[in-house]
Amino acid sequence: MLKLADELVLVKTNQHLDDLQEAVLRGTVQGKTYQEIADKFRCSEGHVRDVGSKLWQILSEMLGEDVHKSNYRATMGRLQVSIISSNCAKDFAQISNYNFCRDAYHQSNIPNTQNHSTNPGSKATENLHQDLSEMPDFPIFYDRTDELKTLKKWILQEKCRLITIEGISGIGKTTLATKIIREIKDEFDYVVWRTLENCPTLAQLETNLIDFLCQQPEIQSAPQETRGSSLRKYLQKYRCLLIFDDVQNLFCPGKLAGEYKPEMQDYGVFFKQIEELSHHSCLLLIGWEQPREVAQYKSKYDAVRSLRLTGLNYKVAVKILNDRAIASSEISQSLTSLYQGNPLWLKTLATLMEDLEFSPSELFVEDNIILPEDLKDNLAQQFNRLSETEKEVIFLLAREGKPVNLARLLEHQSISSSDLLNALQSLTRRYLIQKEEKFYALQPVLQHYVMSLMPSRN
Repeated sequence: MLKLADELVLVKTNQHLDDLQEAVLRGTVQGKTYQEIADKFRCSEGHVRDVGSKLWQILSEMLGEDVHKSNYRATMGRLQVSIISSNCAKDFAQISNYNFCRDAYHQSNIPNTQNHSTNPGSKATENLHQDLSEMPDFPIFYDRTDELKTLKKWILQEKCRLITIEGISGIGKTTLATKIIREIKDEFDYVVWRTLENCPTLAQLETNLIDFLCQQPEIQSAPQETRGSSLRKYLQKYRCLLIFDDVQNLFCPGKLAGEYKPEMQDYGVFFKQIEELSHHSCLLLIGWEQPREVAQYKSKYDAVRSLRLTGLNYKVAVKILNDRAIASSEISQSLTSLYQGNPLWLKTLATLMEDLEFSPSELFVEDNIILPEDLKDNLAQQFNRLSETEKEVIFLLAREGKPVNLARLLEHQSISSSDLLNALQSLTRRYLIQKEEKFYALQPVLQHYVMSLMPSRN
């Protein structure tokens, strides 16, 4: 593979690869980052990145398709196979010991950047090691600059093995994840996004991942019972980025947060191995609930991190409303506060006003809260997952109508102190209650929703 690249560069530049160029190509095949290559050569990452960029440009021009760090290995491997099986017996150009179809060679040297950038084959090659077919497409991204910087630091610099993006439903976890993936995906050998919405077992998911990731015959032919260990070895050998969305589907509705369904308990072992094993891959988990293992290990291992998403800041939240022609700054600020800067909540509210053709001043008087049906459905999905003890605590907080301390909650004899503490911990992990110092309260929207349910319980 290296010799083939050297021949291509020689044809283009009339020079063989130098030591650093060879190191970049070798390192790319071995799954090394630009920083790791730079450390070995005692030069800056920026210099190595520039060398790599020029190499990818040369190879792209020679082959007539986009070549990047992420797809170099696959592209050159495919080229070697095509050379061996080529039927261009008469119409070929010979470069050293390698034969290339002359038509393809001349086409690759046509200086047509427009056609080059829109070549459908280029996109297919670029995505050869990236399966993002299950990743949602969000055309609008509202500023999360600090969160993006934090994730980049954890993933690229600190090389964290397991990261969770946490927060209440609608807060923007998946949107943030899609943004960071698009920005860093080329730093990995393989990138795979999977949603757990349909609750695949770990064995099913591992088989699915291996079918995509593992091209080595010895791994493909491994017995089913050993495929799990093969996947972990593959994560150790290559730098992979795996994203699991909708993690909450692994856990039991009606139980405390993070309690696995019986058929999903193998995931707990898998997450623990990802945390403890030495590797340079990264697993990103997204969901309303997170595995209890993460809460236990994030204080023990530097390679485990959790990013909690809160509401958008006022300026960004106002932009959501202004984009929907809700332009009153005073009203927008009030709505941002009432709805906690939650982008989904604000969007459902804006949609209601658009559909009814009401202005904010006509609907909102004295900071009243309106719950569109779409928002009620969203809250119901979360509320219905709670245990009975959690629901009881939620109703206690709703009746209080103000922040209360633990002593006040313990006055209610219907819940034991142990059950109360476990429920508070679980509700905190679900981000359904607010805690300031030693006082607990419900968010205004959730308070309003719970109060609307209370008559049906009496």
